[in-house]
Amino acid sequence: MIFLPLILAASVFMQKEATPSFAAETLDDQIEIGYGLGIGDVDGDGKPDILLADKKEFVWYRNGDWKRFVMVENLTDNDNVCIAARDIDGDGKVEVAVGAQWNPGETSDPSKSGSVHYLIRPEDPTQKWEPVQLHHEPTVHRMRWIQADEGKFHLVMLPLHGRGNSGGEGDGVKVIGYEMQDKTGRDWKHWVIDQSMHITHNLEIVPSDKSSESLYIGGKEGVKTFHFAGGKWSPHPDGAWLVDDYGFGEIRVGKNAAGQHFLTGVEPFHGPTLSVYLPGDGRFSQDNLERKVLTSEMKQGHGLATADLLEQGEDQIVIGWREANDAGNIGIKLFYRDENQSWKEHWVDRDDMACEDLKVADLNGDGKPDIIASGRSTHNLKIYWNKSL
Repeated sequence: MIFLPLILAASVFMQKEATPSFAAETLDDQIEIGYGLGIGDVDGDGKPDILLADKKEFVWYRNGDWKRFVMVENLTDNDNVCIAARDIDGDGKVEVAVGAQWNPGETSDPSKSGSVHYLIRPEDPTQKWEPVQLHHEPTVHRMRWIQADEGKFHLVMLPLHGRGNSGGEGDGVKVIGYEMQDKTGRDWKHWVIDQSMHITHNLEIVPSDKSSESLYIGGKEGVKTFHFAGGKWSPHPDGAWLVDDYGFGEIRVGKNAAGQHFLTGVEPFHGPTLSVYLPGDGRFSQDNLERKVLTSEMKQGHGLATADLLEQGEDQIVIGWREANDAGNIGIKLFYRDENQSWKEHWVDRDDMACEDLKVADLNGDGKPDIIASGRSTHNLKIYWNKSL
């Protein structure tokens, strides 16, 4: 990777002076772990709801009164671990898939580790949903819906380890793609997208054109990118590897004021470092990115998002961590650039959020993205309402 002059990374439009401000609201102070969050319209009222994968329940919270509804409980012997929610058929309501049987120490036996289920919605979504079991690998860890082509969506499931792995060594992780074969959600096909990485901790979905999205996977070896062409997922034409010299845990892609993509991530898996990779010109490729460390003061960095929360015309970075760092702090910070292109940081939550996951979405329709986070040892689900000026 080459390191371009800073002036290239700063060649963007001037941002307005930012004044970050967030008002915290606790929706639930009795969650068990809060493994994963999803955002989407569950009941078809036009407002985004919050979905949560907790230890033994998959639940959703209704936008407005934030009443909690259980979708599925006690799905497997071990914990739940992840949830994917997105409207893939255009009816205005999310389709939901979930991962459970979390047992990362068992990498060989799929009967003891991992599960994938599609949830069939009832007529009344406040009632229990019907789980349909799909193929899985051991150590199921993350999943997302991705648009492969016009009218075609796939579910992408990411195990943490390859089969039989120990310490991140051995066979590569089988990244699995799923496609629904009927409108009922009972018939699915699946296939292996890739098997070249290890300790694949998270993935990112990025629009590539009006009808498709690209897939970015972060793992032990770095960041690998894929696009859908010719009826299959293949390494991206701009280069399979976006980063190959730093391991990644969390991974997100944002946009600067010039409309160029940038990459940000937690390095390495569950690491202390938040990095950002800035483009030198229009090409979002390995040989055109400059790495900058924003902080190395986290412990177990575990929630990450990019969005323009400050109306600067470019995305900022929201990062959370779940264990007390050397200063004794847990929480969430916002990183943003000032009018001189210098990076600044702002505490969103200091010491009341052991962040397991976080999302960003405009929940009240005021045009400003809000932050939603779940806390592991703090056992809480919170909204941070965006009051920034």
